[in-house]
Amino acid sequence: MKKIMNSKFAIILIIALSFIACSKEFLEEVNPNQISTDSFWKTVDDLNAGQNAVYNAFKDGNIMRVSDEYNRTDLTYPGWGRPNTSNVYWLQTFNDASDAPNAKWQALYKGIFRANQVIEACDKLMGTFATEQEEDSALIILAQAKFFRGLFYFYLYNGFNQGSVPILDFVPTSEANFYQPVSAPEDVKNFYLTDLEFAKENLPTEWTNPSDLGRVTVGAATAVIGKSYLYEGDYATAKTYFKSVIDDFGYVLAPNIGSNFTTMDELNSESILEINYSLTYNAELNPYAGEQTSSTNNFAFSPVGGWRSCYPSCWLIMEYKNETLDYSDPINTVTEEDGTERFRDYSLRASYSIALVDDRDLPYYGLTTAQATAFNNKETAYYRKYTNWDIAENEKDISQAVPRSGVNVRVIRLADVLLMYAECLIEGGANDSGVDEALDAINQVRRRSAVRLLGLTGTGQYPANDHDDIVYTAQSLMEHLMYVERPLELAAEGNSIRGIDMRRWGITKQRFEELSTREYFANDYPFITVDGKESTRWGSSLENYFDGALDYKGNPAVVQPDFKEFLQSSQNYIESEHAYWPIPNSEVVANPNL
Repeated sequence: MKKIMNSKFAIILIIALSFIACSKEFLEEVNPNQISTDSFWKTVDDLNAGQNAVYNAFKDGNIMRVSDEYNRTDLTYPGWGRPNTSNVYWLQTFNDASDAPNAKWQALYKGIFRANQVIEACDKLMGTFATEQEEDSALIILAQAKFFRGLFYFYLYNGFNQGSVPILDFVPTSEANFYQPVSAPEDVKNFYLTDLEFAKENLPTEWTNPSDLGRVTVGAATAVIGKSYLYEGDYATAKTYFKSVIDDFGYVLAPNIGSNFTTMDELNSESILEINYSLTYNAELNPYAGEQTSSTNNFAFSPVGGWRSCYPSCWLIMEYKNETLDYSDPINTVTEEDGTERFRDYSLRASYSIALVDDRDLPYYGLTTAQATAFNNKETAYYRKYTNWDIAENEKDISQAVPRSGVNVRVIRLADVLLMYAECLIEGGANDSGVDEALDAINQVRRRSAVRLLGLTGTGQYPANDHDDIVYTAQSLMEHLMYVERPLELAAEGNSIRGIDMRRWGITKQRFEELSTREYFANDYPFITVDGKESTRWGSSLENYFDGALDYKGNPAVVQPDFKEFLQSSQNYIESEHAYWPIPNSEVVANPNL
């Protein structure tokens, strides 16, 4: 919070300057702090302007910190340079001086500071407006502010210091007010749940004005509360909230899973909570400043004009490659130019989530994947999520001058809720009576991507589709959720979904240890260039190694040790030090009450 303390007047001034026109004389004559308390907060429009500043705080990429959060998990390798990396998050050697926890902490408390401004202003003005419509509008603004304060504390609770963080439920008026001691985890949890329950009771179910699309709703509040109870292992309570999200607000899985990852079909029927970005750029700010309304995630993930600083881990690549198609679904049949038919190379979920060198069925930056990028340096797949592969030939086409993108971040979507609901039904693997309904929830997600369904043929909601004919127990279905369904459906999404999942399941260290024993090799991939010439992407098609494995020429495969992953992670990971971010040293140094 040190940066917040040092810039408290500046923040208030930013809010004022963002939404009202101020003359030079006004700025010279009025104390900036008084702009907030005595001059700025007068009307519903003022409250809404302040609330817009809270939404802008949510756009700060440091809130999600996608690459760094996922480099702490089993879903990524941290960029080019395999097999050597100095990435402290992937190596599990980060500490309180590392950039990610410092930046995330500051971004979250900045959002809390802005939400508190709106909450205090609403409390002051509500009851004084001339019309019922104004009072109702103010109440909805208050509900949005409390939603975000609750959300930001939900992230702090689940991200930092085992949930023990300072609670600020007021706007500090002196330097000393900024220095608060940490509160007990239970107090932090109760605090944010109170905010979220208020939001749930007072937010609209939907926004009808097109200019309001993307604002938070009662469904979003309900989903976050459900996540909170799930993360605490309270399956019965979480199930009630998730059931409400599924049944009560009209959410429907998008027909195409790819609608959830790029600018295509943003704010669609599946979206529950989404960060709305645009290509609007403020040249007066740093390209990476939190006040920007565009994102730079595309450059972190893309190899085509980007930095390729985060790509899928080897086990995840192989899980995507090995997904079995539902051959009864006609969407998996491809008709070639000569009229012959074949099945898709990979599942829709695999194709829309990652770029594979031998995927012939989905273009990549206007070309085949093999044509679009080199797949060199022992790189065998890239995340498509967050990138503009479907509308550009190169990420730099989106913005020549500075790194930016308008791809929205889908924070919570219905597929996530369905899978969490399934986990609740089987109580984390302890309740066999919930298996049938859990299978129905999971198979809704799988059927959308036309992959083979779970369970016995002829059963469930989709009896005519292909099934794996396995009799699942609660425990075996839970293992499927942990190691297949949730990582493949939700890879690199949301606020550290995978990291929190691994921690709450108690599998992080053992997962790193197990993955560090896996062995791989890579085949070459011949292809035709854009110029019609024969060429080869050397070592670009990853395969699992096992005794008797053959390469693409039919020769005995050879283990390639450069693909071994997570050995250092398994050795360095200490639960007490790495399961949560530490309180940043910037806060420890500045705050005498810690």
